[in-house]
Amino acid sequence: MNAQAHELVLDGCAPTPLSDYLKGLGILRLLGEQKPEWDARGAWRKDKFVLRSTAFSGDQQVDRQRLQTFFLDEYRPTPIVAPWNGGSGFYPKDNRDGVDAIMQSGSDRFSNYRHVIDYSRNLVERLKLQESPKNEGKAYFLTAIRADAPEALLAWTDAAVLLAGDEPRYPPLLGTGGNDGRLDFTNNFMQRIKDLIDPESGNCTTAAAALLPATLFGQAAPKLVNSAIGQFNPGSAGGPNAGAGFEADSLINPWDFVLMLEGAVFFAASIARKLETSEPGMLSFPFTVRSTGAGHGALDAADEYQARAEIWLPLWSGFASIYEIRMLLNEGRATVGRRPVRDGLGFARAVAALGVDRGVTAFQRYGFLMRSGKAYLATPLTRVTVRRNPDADLIAELEKNFFLDRLRQFARKDEAPATIRAKVRQLEDALFELAQRSEPRALQKVIVHLGALSLLLGKSRKGRESVPPVPTLSEAWIMKADDGTSEFRIAAAIAGLGGNAFPMRPFIIPVVQKEKTRSWDWNIESRLAVWGEGDLAANIIQVIARRRLEALQEEKKVSPFQYHAGVKSGDVAAWLEQQVDDARIAMLFVGLVHVRIPKHFASLGERVVLPAAYRVLKPFFIPDEFLISLLPPDNKLPLPGEIVAKLQANRVQEAVNVAWRRLHAMGYPLPPYPKAPPSAQGLNGQRLLATLTVPLESAELLKCLSLITCEKPTATA
Repeated sequence: MNAQAHELVLDGCAPTPLSDYLKGLGILRLLGEQKPEWDARGAWRKDKFVLRSTAFSGDQQVDRQRLQTFFLDEYRPTPIVAPWNGGSGFYPKDNRDGVDAIMQSGSDRFSNYRHVIDYSRNLVERLKLQESPKNEGKAYFLTAIRADAPEALLAWTDAAVLLAGDEPRYPPLLGTGGNDGRLDFTNNFMQRIKDLIDPESGNCTTAAAALLPATLFGQAAPKLVNSAIGQFNPGSAGGPNAGAGFEADSLINPWDFVLMLEGAVFFAASIARKLETSEPGMLSFPFTVRSTGAGHGALDAADEYQARAEIWLPLWSGFASIYEIRMLLNEGRATVGRRPVRDGLGFARAVAALGVDRGVTAFQRYGFLMRSGKAYLATPLTRVTVRRNPDADLIAELEKNFFLDRLRQFARKDEAPATIRAKVRQLEDALFELAQRSEPRALQKVIVHLGALSLLLGKSRKGRESVPPVPTLSEAWIMKADDGTSEFRIAAAIAGLGGNAFPMRPFIIPVVQKEKTRSWDWNIESRLAVWGEGDLAANIIQVIARRRLEALQEEKKVSPFQYHAGVKSGDVAAWLEQQVDDARIAMLFVGLVHVRIPKHFASLGERVVLPAAYRVLKPFFIPDEFLISLLPPDNKLPLPGEIVAKLQANRVQEAVNVAWRRLHAMGYPLPPYPKAPPSAQGLNGQRLLATLTVPLESAELLKCLSLITCEKPTATA
């Protein structure tokens, strides 16, 4: 960039509304094409479009005037026409004010425009059309234009229409081929040009000079024109409740409309064949994807169904030329891994993975949503900053067995239960947030929603037929989701009970693990899944009772209390004393049973002395290897059903007495004094039973055992 270049802020051009974004691009494109000696470049700074050019002196007043002089005296409108549309000015019933005015002009500013209009009229006449072509006729008409149209028309045609396959496709940025319902953008463009530039003399009108500062620099406009702007600026579209009265007119600055469409020319659609996809060809509209309600609380399923699409408009802070911007927009694709992005959630993931041009700092997301009857409006949704977020890479694990795709597809079918549709929407919002934020709570939201969905799918016949079980997620999920709270540590510890040999998931969800692949499948005849709607303690008790019976019936060689991760005694005490959020533990636990719990997961927390009654009962709820040094050879301490039953019945002292007698009978080294079980006064039986199932960290467990023995226990594990 030349050292003499200076900057000029265009306060009238911002990322929102869409018309202002396109206007900024239009200004830069026109300068780049019609004033190349200016070496103009553009960037987005503090929500304003900034020009940088060697033609600017650094004096804001002088530079503003120079830019205005170009548009007032030199600007040559791009030939924008759509003779394939009704209302375009090329058919008997159309408004021809703009078309005729340009054709009758003798100004050099309209020479290219006259040539394009003349070509379009000849084509309509040659094909003997009295009205706009339809269906196959329209496809033929568009093919003819693409084959022999003047060069000046091709850029606009490629932005408005994509010819591929049997039928033309229409980028949603320009409606359905340069029109929105009855509003033809091109005819209105020519009419607005007539308002701004006198066709006979080629000079700008008095109104044009007065309105231009408002367009460029955000100054107050003296008088707006009552005319439609279409989908590009919902705030100026008029209609009911759009003003002080019951209904307001659509008032626009003609310069806004003209420069907006000049900017839209940048967005030429293309056909791309990607080696990494099995599809024969992929239609690619610049940064345009299917609409999804994820990431924006104001959208629902109806919005998704009725929306045309959504577009993610790039914002960049480094000054770029029109050629660099054109290259960015012509590429116009984002990928997640090797897969092209297809919807808004995928685009958010691509942004997090830096799967877009590195010069882009953010994306302004727009949805083309049906509003105000059946009209489509470009609705600003969210602003997404481009930054590397490694946590977003974890979402790829949900694509195993096409789980995420099949889940989202099922949720959009009428046959999907409303509860599943609602929960999938919450999951998508959580995934969208995870793609943008690298923090434990963002991951936890995803984990919680996955758990809830897994429960719902397990109860839905159509859900099980359409969606596979949640795939097993890697240890990275738990490592990155750990927020240092007792609730998370407790949930993770319980979820890891049984390890890989005797996992917890089948006792929560009706699934079975395949022997060869170790993947999961639905098991509608499962008798193991006993997790219900009750509170946490009641559910944990149900699960432990069922696991105990299963271990006895199947003669499991592994203890149902084998574990990967343990907690500190302070976490156990907090749960026992009802100082933790049981509901949160339950939600996290149901989600974490789908995660591979790492062995020896580091646990924070305090160390405390647990109640004596707990310490007497705990040996029955631990892996056998911790008891080898405390029992005579071949002796074990299986959990008696009597202890479980008494604790469930809240007969805590009786349960402690049974445990004491069992320990003594099995040769457990109880202390010589006192020769009586400790008091269990003040302890709730069900809560104590649930708490006993929480694995203690090895060092903590050994300390707990040492407090009720006359020997120092050691673990061989």
